[in-house]
Amino acid sequence: MFSVYGLSGPIFRGTFERLSEVPGVFPSTAVQPIAGEEQPLPSSAPTAQAIGAYREMLRADHDRGPLYHAYQIMQRQVVSVASDDAVERAWRVLLGQRIHQAPVLDPGYRLVGIVSERDLLTVLNVDEGRVRDVLTKRVSDVMSTPVVTADPVTDIRRIAQVMLQHQVDGVPIVNETEALVGFVSRSDILRAIIADPPLSLWR
Repeated sequence: MFSVYGLSGPIFRGTFERLSEVPGVFPSTAVQPIAGEEQPLPSSAPTAQAIGAYREMLRADHDRGPLYHAYQIMQRQVVSVASDDAVERAWRVLLGQRIHQAPVLDPGYRLVGIVSERDLLTVLNVDEGRVRDVLTKRVSDVMSTPVVTADPVTDIRRIAQVMLQHQVDGVPIVNETEALVGFVSRSDILRAIIADPPLSLWR
């Protein structure tokens, strides 16, 4: 399930397929999913019996089970910036934390947008690591809003589709109380694919 947050708070909650109905959320060309599903083996097949016997011998390891949902791969220590922060401060936060974007919270700690390095570089120049020629702007002047968010129990494949179709580098994770509880970036998905098997992302 996805939500969209703007300056006035949540303005949409619904499925991935309905995101295109939200003004200000501009999807690019849709990515066509691969059709077809893996067919289960007949229970009477010798291969199925062998797999069943092998699984019974394995020690249960719930921590390394298949990855399906955002909460399993999201960053839980979320670095955010304030909407009224100066753009130079936001730049230093991103640089210091070695991240490329951060959720933006208003004075009431509500999610109102997301700001990236690209956004900040429209109003400041960086020369050999030093900030110069800074325009007098706040994060709220350059951030992207509205912002698409996902519930913790959201299929990772859907989050990947949002990143591709809406041309974003990350998706904030918001719980049922509208609190920011995590963040999933492209790097998180790639890291899971290469470092945390077994995966069931494409099931």
